[in-house]
Amino acid sequence: MTRAILITLGLLLVAVAFISGAQVADTREGLIAEVVSLFAGLGGVILLLSGLVPRRRPQRPTAVRTERSSHVPARRNANDLVLGGAGIVIAAALFAGLALSGGWLWAGLGGLLLVPMVAGSVYLLVAFSRAKERDWTVDLPRLFSLRARD
Repeated sequence: MTRAILITLGLLLVAVAFISGAQVADTREGLIAEVVSLFAGLGGVILLLSGLVPRRRPQRPTAVRTERSSHVPARRNANDLVLGGAGIVIAAALFAGLALSGGWLWAGLGGLLLVPMVAGSVYLLVAFSRAKERDWTVDLPRLFSLRARD
């Protein structure tokens, strides 16, 4: 029942977005219609997605594990250095391109969007430097394979 209500409300908000989008003009009322269409579209899509995507029910654990799995850090190879360094270089190039072409405001926004990439690259560099066993060879087949291997 709740999902049907969410889907219905979402469809109504998307319809309001399309109707108000038709009223957009280069006037004050047109700008208000544009804001209404953007917010109605955003709310409608959120309600539609929350109504269409099924929620998982929490499952009770069948057996309680008393042992903790100890993860032994794998041997790190120079692939981590290559990927981490390349990520940092690409992020710096993207940031510099945004700063030169779009100005510092766009560079600031782009820098915020690049934070996950930089964090992942720094993680790879730190993981390699802190590993107890390091292999300084670059394994090209493993570097370019799409499967994750341990």
